[in-house]
This record gives sequence, C-alpha cells and structure tokens, in this order.
Amino acid sequence: MERTLSIIKPDAVAKNIIGKIVDRFESNNLRIAAMKKIKLTKEDAGKFYEVHKERPFFNDLCEYMSSGAVVVMVLEGNNAVAKNRELMGTTNPKEAAPGTIRADFAESIEANAVHGSDSLENARKEIAFFFAEREIL
Repeated sequence: MERTLSIIKPDAVAKNIIGKIVDRFESNNLRIAAMKKIKLTKEDAGKFYEVHKERPFFNDLCEYMSSGAVVVMVLEGNNAVAKNRELMGTTNPKEAAPGTIRADFAESIEANAVHGSDSLENARKEIAFFFAEREIL
C-alpha cells in the first residue's frame, strides 16, 4: 500500500471540476486518505517547488500555483504513485493519452489541472509539506 500526493491546481478548481477529478482517483482504486482546499502564498509555492528553483519557469509556476485555491490530497492504494501518474497523463495535455485527466481537463502545459508526486521519496516529502500525520486517515 503506497501513498502519494495529488494537487488539483487553480485552473481546475476555478472550472469547478474537483468532483470529476476525484472520481477518476476513486474509480481507479485510489482511496482519499486526506483532503483539503487551501490557497498557497507565493512563498508556500516557492518552498514546495524549491527543486525547480533554478529553472526558467519557477517564478511563473509559483505565481500560478498561488493564483487561486488548490485541493491537496493524499491518495492511497497499490502502486499509488504510478497509478496517479498514469491517470494524470503527461505534463503537456496535447501529448497526454485520451481519457487522462490532463487530456480531458487541462488548458495548457502551464495550467495542466493536476500535480502528482513522481516517486515514493518525493511523495513522503510532499505529503509532509501539507499534512500532519493525524490528518491522514
């Protein structure tokens, strides 16, 4: 049983499709162990995406992620990291497989609807960034 972090990004929250995205996870045997809707500050986004600090898109990413509410979730299930990444589709929605979250709901490579941890190690770090252990049920 693995845990991974998922974020429904500001573009998807603004489009009022939280339930449609959550249904994708639950319909594919990922259980929501924790969930909350929050608004990140630019500083919060900078800390969370610190790994990308030297990349040219870092400031735009932080600006975007703090532009509106997000929904952060801990997903739990067998091979949760890989399953979530499969359900999300590739970062660029134009290249994402039909039926994936990004192919169906993302606006662009920047406003791509969702974030998901890329490894178990990063999942642990990302989950701890947003949730106390007592919040994960």
